[in-house]
Amino acid sequence: MEIPTVAVATLNTQYKRNLFHKIDLIFSLFEVEKRIPKRGFAALKLHFGEEGSTTFVRPIYLRHIVENLKEIGARPFLTDTCTLYVGERSNGIEHLALAIRHGFAYAVVDAPLVIADGIRGNSYKIVPVEGKHFKETYIAKEIVEADAIIGVTHFKAHELTGIGGTLKNIGMGCAARKGKLAQHSNVAPKVKRKKCVGCRTCIPVCAQNAISISDGKAHIDPEKCVGCGECITACPQKAIQIQWNETIPVFQEKLAEYATAALKGKQDTSLFFNFVWDISPICDCNPHSGVPIAPAIGIVASTDPVAVDQASVDIICNPPQKIREALHLPYETIRNPFEKQYPKIDWTIHLRHAETMGLGLRDYNLVLIDELP
Repeated sequence: MEIPTVAVATLNTQYKRNLFHKIDLIFSLFEVEKRIPKRGFAALKLHFGEEGSTTFVRPIYLRHIVENLKEIGARPFLTDTCTLYVGERSNGIEHLALAIRHGFAYAVVDAPLVIADGIRGNSYKIVPVEGKHFKETYIAKEIVEADAIIGVTHFKAHELTGIGGTLKNIGMGCAARKGKLAQHSNVAPKVKRKKCVGCRTCIPVCAQNAISISDGKAHIDPEKCVGCGECITACPQKAIQIQWNETIPVFQEKLAEYATAALKGKQDTSLFFNFVWDISPICDCNPHSGVPIAPAIGIVASTDPVAVDQASVDIICNPPQKIREALHLPYETIRNPFEKQYPKIDWTIHLRHAETMGLGLRDYNLVLIDELP
């Protein structure tokens, strides 16, 4: 496999070289017009941000990416999937409403919004994968139907993967609810009996007839349950919950396998942006963001989803001299903020497993966009 190129556009801007111009240069560098077919459906996979989060990628950047895609004849749309946990992003209707409140309206981004796995998170296609943990995956239908994926990721720390980059955005974010549950847990959801009031709301949403009422409380039959997660969001008491029983290393490997499945057939038609600023200590799925744990860098981009994440960490922890000078960063090596934030999590696991899966390489050649004419 050829060593991939990773482009870095720093936040150091000038009158005729702002961040929008640098995004244009990224499109030119990777010859995106040759990667995406004319009139091809281009899914801009992003995170619209949970209510209370303030660090998601701003809509104005999405609009400029959309403009570049339209110029080459593509048909872009902004997309994400329903969450596994209960919240405003757990169904397609409230998810879209929240996205619009956060500024991602058509009038702003000049592209339609599509929740890729439907209004209940159960619209998916089975995608085979030759993984260590999975032979088939459940990928959101509209992700599979798209001709290209443009990953737009706010790079940050993450509670389970150490870093929240492109692989997390694609691997978890392109999975339908059933796929998310398969990554997080290896058994059926559980009923918290103290919260359950026996209202029976969960029973009609279970297509497998796995839920019954016993002694006034819901009971899930693990033999019948297929792990779709429908009951989790249907419960008005939030009494049905995920069993967070998967080990971190296994979870990360599963994530890498889902990223591989989501990009199946699209590795030659994809491009990935990591927006490396507001580097928060937690995922944007939380209703708050926290104080940034590292200096802002800029935009890191590549056609390789593994390399773009590896380079983002490398640049944060030990920026090349030219980037240090451009951003007026201290010359001493910056201590790894991700290891400091989550010392028990080895964030390299999902990158290494993705490399094993053939999704990309951790080696890369760095190109500084600031130096391009």
